[in-house]
Order: sequence, then structure tokens, then C-alpha cells
Amino acid sequence: MSRPGSPGTQPGPPPESTGPVVTPTTPAQALAELSAGNRRFVTGIPRHPNQDAGHRAAVADGQHPFAVIVGCSDSRLAAEIIFDRGLGDLFVVRTAGHTTGPEVLGSVEYAVTVLGTPLVVVLGHDSCGAVQAAKTAAETDTSPAGHLRAVVDAMMPSLRRAEAAGVTDVDGIVDIHIAHTVEAMLGSSAVLAAEVAAGRCAVVGMSYRLAAGEVRTVTAAGDLPDPAADPTPAAA
Repeated sequence: MSRPGSPGTQPGPPPESTGPVVTPTTPAQALAELSAGNRRFVTGIPRHPNQDAGHRAAVADGQHPFAVIVGCSDSRLAAEIIFDRGLGDLFVVRTAGHTTGPEVLGSVEYAVTVLGTPLVVVLGHDSCGAVQAAKTAAETDTSPAGHLRAVVDAMMPSLRRAEAAGVTDVDGIVDIHIAHTVEAMLGSSAVLAAEVAAGRCAVVGMSYRLAAGEVRTVTAAGDLPDPAADPTPAAA
């Protein structure tokens, strides 16, 4: 984010990291780092850590990301930007509606077991088009053409859960879908569930507000602080 210069000067470049950044090694540390980065993004004072040429060279031979982000493919949900992180920090897997399948679960397991990543985040957002598409399909008893049908079908369990709970608004369904995705990942991946049970990893469901830029915790599994004490900015 550029800042205006003094009269007669050009705007300066974005601020870079002020020094070495310590990589979190525990789930709680990783969550705190993401929360701090999101606060910087929301308040308009990002540090852009680990984006300089020196760090680019340093991570060329290996990576040690501290969080896996299983996020929606929405173009407004760029994880490195909204969490104010840089190269080598986040292992990002994105699908429409953050739907999961074997390839997604395999990618998460790789990050957790091979790279030693201590935190997995399921990242949804308000006004989700994929959720709206699934909601419309359920209400009209129709299915979209092509491979979009697979995305909608994958979201139907969340739609049924929302219906049973009497939740009809899209953003309420998004929260239910985030929680269901966390549960489904732990239920489908014995590897991930074992890492969480051992305390080496945790899984958090988060929702992002497109206009405000804030993330908030929806659900969590593993050795983490109480979500009620989530340090992310409160909704306006």
C-alpha cells in the first residue's frame, strides 16, 4: 500500500519487513500471527513481511509455511493480502465454495505431515456466490450444467443442515458450510485428525467480510485459545 509523499515527491513504495520474521511453530502462535496480520490489513498499515528480494532467495531451496489456507476461489479472498503475509508463509488451496475432495485433502496432509505446518484454516466469506448457486439449486430442484454441478453437490450437506436449523440467509449458510467443511475434513482425513489429536496441528474455520476486510472465527478444533477470545477486530 503506497503512501502519499510530501509535496513535490512521488509516493513511496510499500513498507517491507523490518527484520527477520520468526515462523510460528504451534497452532496458537500461527493463529495469533494470522490475526495480527489481518488487523494490519484492516487498519491500512500492512508490513508486507517476507516479500523482499532477500527473502525470495532464502526460501528458494525450501518452504516452511505456518498455516494452510483452504479457501474459496473468490478473487477478493487473496490470503497473503488479507493476512499480510509473504513468500513461504502460507500454503494455499482454493476451490469454489472451499469444497474439499481427495486432491484438497491430500494437499492439506502434505503440508501438515511433510512440511510440518501447525494450523489449517478453512476460509469462507460473506455473499459467497457458490453458496448462492447451491441455495438456488436446492430451492428450484435444478442442477447447473458442466462441472459446476460437482461444486453444488459438494455443498448440499451444508444446505440440508442449514434448512434443518431454519437458516435461510446466505451469510448464515456460509457459517454453517464453514463449520461443516472443518468437520468433514477431520472426518475424511485420518492423518489430519491424528495430527490434531496429538496437538501438533489445529483446524480453524474463519469467515471474511468482503467490505470490512475482517476475519472472524466460526469454529475451531485442536489446542487453541477459546474462539470467544478471538483477537481479530470485532464486526462494525
